[in-house]
Amino acid sequence: MPQLNPNPWFLIMLASWLTFSFIIQPKLLSFTNTNTPSNKTPTTKTTPWTWPWT
Repeated sequence: MPQLNPNPWFLIMLASWLTFSFIIQPKLLSFTNTNTPSNKTPTTKTTPWTWPWT
């Protein structure tokens, strides 16, 4: 069965993993968010939910 032979596929997987981790990932992590999250106080709802079947 050719699926069990790791000879060509292991090098392809290793090359793609190294390409992603050393070239693509630092480029993606260098992007900054345009909208930084702000500290908002959570609003609490004081009225309980009324279920129509109760």
